[in-house]
Amino acid sequence: MNEPTRSFEVVVVGGGAAGLSGALMLARARRSVLVIDAAQPRNAPARGVHGYLGSEGASPAELLARGRTEVESYGGVVEQGRVVALERTGDGFTVECEDGSVVAAQRLLVTTGLVDELPDIPGLAEHWGTGVLHCPYCHGWEVRDEPVGVVASGPVAVHASLLWRQWTDRVTLFAHPGQSLAGPEREKLAARGITVVDTAVEAVEADGRGVSGVRTADGSVVPVHAVVVPTFMRSRSQLLVDLGLEVVEQKMGEHVMGTCVEAGPMGATAAPGVWVAGNVTSVTEQVIGAAAAGGRAGAAINADLVMAEAERALERGRGVQEAPVA
Repeated sequence: MNEPTRSFEVVVVGGGAAGLSGALMLARARRSVLVIDAAQPRNAPARGVHGYLGSEGASPAELLARGRTEVESYGGVVEQGRVVALERTGDGFTVECEDGSVVAAQRLLVTTGLVDELPDIPGLAEHWGTGVLHCPYCHGWEVRDEPVGVVASGPVAVHASLLWRQWTDRVTLFAHPGQSLAGPEREKLAARGITVVDTAVEAVEADGRGVSGVRTADGSVVPVHAVVVPTFMRSRSQLLVDLGLEVVEQKMGEHVMGTCVEAGPMGATAAPGVWVAGNVTSVTEQVIGAAAAGGRAGAAINADLVMAEAERALERGRGVQEAPVA
C-alpha cells in the first residue's frame, strides 16, 4: 500500500443514509471527516424512500444528494470511489481506494450495506425494486388492493403472505414444490383468503407497464401487479473481515435472512477503532433506521476521540510536572 497523502480523524466507507448521517454528526462535532462512496446504493431502483419522516417519497438519489450537501456544509468531504483495502497502523488506519490513492484515519465507520440475492427465476432481476419487491413497509402502499404474488418457501412464505395481506386481499403464494405447507399453515392462509399455488414458477412476465404475471411450469400465467421475493441479504463485509471481524448469520426464528457483522448498540465492533452502521450490521434496517444508527455511531466515535484526546493531554501534563528541574 502506498503512503497516505491525506489524513482525517474519521474515514467513513459508504455514503448511504448510515454513512452520511454518521459523517454529519462528526462534521458538526468539528471533526475532519471523509466519506468515500462507491455509488451503489441498494435502493437505487426504487422510486421513492418511504417511512422517512420529513422526506416521505423522496427519491433515493434526491435524499443522498441532500445528505452530501449537508455534510459538506459543515466542512466534511464526500468523494466517489471504491475502497479496496483497510489496514491497521500503529496510530490508526490506512484506507486504499481502487485508483491507488491512500488516506490515513484515526477511526473508521464502515457502512457498506448489503446485496440482495434473488432466486434464479427469469424476470426477477430485471424488475427488482419496481415490480419485484421485498418489503411491504417500503412498497405495500404503492400496490395496495392490487394482485400480488409471493414467491417463497418454508416459514418465511407464510409470514410474507400474511404480512402483505394487510395491504391487499388479492395475495397468491407460489410455494416451492416439494416443500409442502403443513395443514394448519394452509388453513391459516385460506382463512385470510390467500391462494396457494404448488406448481413451480418458471418466470415473471411483464408488459409495457411492468410486471404482469407469474408463469408456472404447467404453462399457466397468474396475473399479478407485483411479485414479492424474500431475498437472501448478504452484507458487504469483506473489508471488515480483513480487519479480523467475523461474519455471522442473522435469523428470523430459525430462518436465515442473511449475513452481518455484529456490533454494539452504538455501532462499535470487536475491532478497536472500527464502527459499523446500517445494513452491514442489521439486514432488516430500513433507511430511516440506518440513518439513526449512523448518527449514533458518529456520536460514539466523537466521544471516543474526546476521551483519547483527554488521556493524551493528561499524559503530556504529567510529563511536564515530572520533568527534572535544572
